Amino acid sequence: MKLVSESRSFGGSQRTYTHRSEVCDCDMRFAVYLPPQADKGQVPVVWWLSGLTCTEENFSVKSGAQRYASELGLALIIPDTSPRGEDIPDDESWDLGTGAGFYVNATQQPWATNYRMYDYVNEELPTLVNKHLPIDPERVGISGHSMGGHGALTIALKNPKRFRSVSAFSPICAPTQCAWGEKALSTYLGDDREAWNEYDACELIRRQPLEVPLLVDQGADDDFLEGQLKPSLLEQACADSGQKLQLRIQTGYDHSYFFVSSFIGEHLRHHQPA
Repeated sequence: MKLVSESRSFGGSQRTYTHRSEVCDCDMRFAVYLPPQADKGQVPVVWWLSGLTCTEENFSVKSGAQRYASELGLALIIPDTSPRGEDIPDDESWDLGTGAGFYVNATQQPWATNYRMYDYVNEELPTLVNKHLPIDPERVGISGHSMGGHGALTIALKNPKRFRSVSAFSPICAPTQCAWGEKALSTYLGDDREAWNEYDACELIRRQPLEVPLLVDQGADDDFLEGQLKPSLLEQACADSGQKLQLRIQTGYDHSYFFVSSFIGEHLRHHQPA
């Protein structure tokens, strides 16, 4: 880990690191917020996964989460959304390639060498930060926005014993049934739709619901609500499986970080260990 930047924030420390990722075969960046409580020992942590086109900076700069994380004594880990670099495969469209890793392990060329964001977020980066930062690996939550909400839900569902709390803002709830998801999954994973189901929250919930409740906020004025996000499918999957879900449709809010910043305090309180 190489420290790129550090700024004081609400008594804690907002940092950016870079490191060599063996999983993604490139240099990766991630952001960290350590609350003032981390000066005295290990603190609980919330992983935040960002959405399409984002980097590790979007949440750090726009969400206002540091104020709440400082009060609650929570560390925040914010990975980038995809591998980056001159030799990394990319696409001209904004919803594929750089900035659109979709938190999957790609199996198709030319993507398979670098686009392994599931293993990066689930295995490599946690191992690194648990070794070098004062965070408690037993008190872990996960959240995210849009594509990152999809990532948070699917990673939690595939690792049910790891996370004590799970939430999402405007998640892509059923990527096998929307244009964004179908484009990304077919490109990264090929035409086998059974392989796609391994990264679909609705499919995973029907197989095995989580023991912890889900908190999901969705803006009612989100332009992507019906075409891409489809929270009603998540609601039905949770009803079918018995998964506890608090789905809040927020009147007047859209898909932006103005929406995220309005409710991030409530989400971080949801993640605060009892």
